[in-house]
Amino acid sequence: MITAVVLITAEKGALPKLGEALAAVDAMVRAREHDELAEIVTSRIAQVGGVARTQTHVAFKAYSRHDLEALFAIGAEQG
Repeated sequence: MITAVVLITAEKGALPKLGEALAAVDAMVRAREHDELAEIVTSRIAQVGGVARTQTHVAFKAYSRHDLEALFAIGAEQG
């Protein structure tokens, strides 16, 4: 499974409508193959009106929500 974070640059003045349209699209994308990831980014995200540019960052490793909560709890215990 490929996990990627897609950063989006909006056109000036497009943010109010763009935010609503993008709320239905995950910024954290999971795909089985690179071709599927490319399809999601280019056909679903980049085609939303008001999207000026996207930057896709592929993760080498993805952590579960449980792992992340445990990791961030380590620093909170010392405080």
